[in-house]
Amino acid sequence: MRILVVEDDVVLQGVMQRSLAEAGHRVDAVSRAEEANHLWRVQPYDTVLLDLNLPDGNGVDVLREARARGDRTPVLVLTSRNRTDERIAGLDAGADDYLGKPFDLGEVEARLRALVRRRHDTGDRCEVGALVLDRRAGRFFRVSGETREPFELPAREQAVLTELMTPPGRVVNKRMLSDKLSDFEDALGDNALEAFISRLRKKLAGTGASIRTLRGLGYLIEASSEDAA
Repeated sequence: MRILVVEDDVVLQGVMQRSLAEAGHRVDAVSRAEEANHLWRVQPYDTVLLDLNLPDGNGVDVLREARARGDRTPVLVLTSRNRTDERIAGLDAGADDYLGKPFDLGEVEARLRALVRRRHDTGDRCEVGALVLDRRAGRFFRVSGETREPFELPAREQAVLTELMTPPGRVVNKRMLSDKLSDFEDALGDNALEAFISRLRKKLAGTGASIRTLRGLGYLIEASSEDAA
């Protein structure tokens, strides 16, 4: 996933950014409302993690501005645990969920995954051929009969495959894939993306799943008749 973290506590922001990045996500992190407004306008995100108390404004205003321009990106609002008014304000402004501080980092990631599932109307399990994405666990498996073996990939390759599998059969254009997998200041070029796709195609051999290129449109993952034979 490509995630925007808006949090003015530098220590907490850094912890969340590292945790989400280690889980294979691409994360942009800012601490001010102005920065959040700018990034959210120019960069598409899968989900936004938004603190409401910012040094130059209120996160509620950032959220309202996004919703006013028609942006429906799922938003998880961070609130002080004893501030019911914050939770109400965030939900009224268009937040999809909220989480009180202090919180467990594992719960943050689980809630973000749930928001994205809800947006794409996908369940906890997506499968193509023998390849299965367990969205709750955030892992891939190769299934054969009653046997389920972990299908391990480096973080960025897993992120590419996860995007293609959300849901399977959806055409993902190159620009969207590159934007979601790149840092804001480190764009993923076409050559690097092609290299990822090439490596994934080789690793998918024998899984019953393959990545097809639709020229001028992008990529999709589908069941492979060759592997299934």
